[in-house]
Amino acid sequence: MEPQNLTRVSEFLLLGLSDHPKMQTLLFWLFLSMYLATVLGNLLIILTVSSDSHLHTPMYFFLSNLSLADISFSTTTVPKMLANLQTHSKSISYVGCLTQVSFFFLFGCLDDLLLAVMAYDRLVAICHPLHYPVIMNLHLCGLLVLVSFLISLLDSQLHYLMMSQLTFCTNVEIPHFFCNVPQLLKLACSDTSSNNTLIYFIDAIFGGVPLTGILYSYIRIISSILSISSSGGKYKAFSTCGSHLSVVCLFYGTGLGVHLSSTVSSSLRKEAVASVMYTVVTPMLNPFIYSLRNTDIKNSLWRIVSRIA
Repeated sequence: MEPQNLTRVSEFLLLGLSDHPKMQTLLFWLFLSMYLATVLGNLLIILTVSSDSHLHTPMYFFLSNLSLADISFSTTTVPKMLANLQTHSKSISYVGCLTQVSFFFLFGCLDDLLLAVMAYDRLVAICHPLHYPVIMNLHLCGLLVLVSFLISLLDSQLHYLMMSQLTFCTNVEIPHFFCNVPQLLKLACSDTSSNNTLIYFIDAIFGGVPLTGILYSYIRIISSILSISSSGGKYKAFSTCGSHLSVVCLFYGTGLGVHLSSTVSSSLRKEAVASVMYTVVTPMLNPFIYSLRNTDIKNSLWRIVSRIA
């Protein structure tokens, strides 16, 4: 087939999760409800933190930014999938596809970095409690979020530039519900060996470094908790990072699961189904994890409900 430059490709076709009309209707209502739960749950976290002065602390400041990143991350892929399911269309424009790639890595990387920042916050709170107010001051908290955003922006632009340089054949069918970079690379007619190497390197840096920071933080945290003599003190110290640890396990667990499923299974549709876990399910569950496991959040939510009632 004769290759054509990406700028001449007017649209790609997202094959989605199913071709059956009845299944598409079911998927539409399922993902619509999950997306609404994601948006409403994370907005509720943001509203609770912003309206309660007791929650104006670094930990909840980072949690608000994480909730905003989760909303944005889901919005990058889910609304387009819902629109295609509702209209029984599979198309996404060239500009829309590259824009989706850019925002996907922007907010995905931001999620990753914010989790690392929150791990550092818990490290300081547990290992250096007397110096916590001085170290985690407002200036540093704002700077950490800003740097996380700028690094995420760099990651997204690197992926965008690599995708924009690819040459594609006439086959532009993507067996996924969003513009997945590995699938785009498989559709390219030009040699993508250097692109694959560069993407693995970028992902190792932007994904591996934050994960290393999280693991280091929790090694220090666990070591500090074990040195506490009383069992009550140990429980109190660990409970302050229980919600964050649950979210970290969910985030990296689903990502690892998708990677393993793509390695073991040759079915591209199964890989797309597995991707639902980290693109839709994880952002939806995060606010529930924090609201159910965190006493401060639950108390603030009850105060808001009481005022409304």
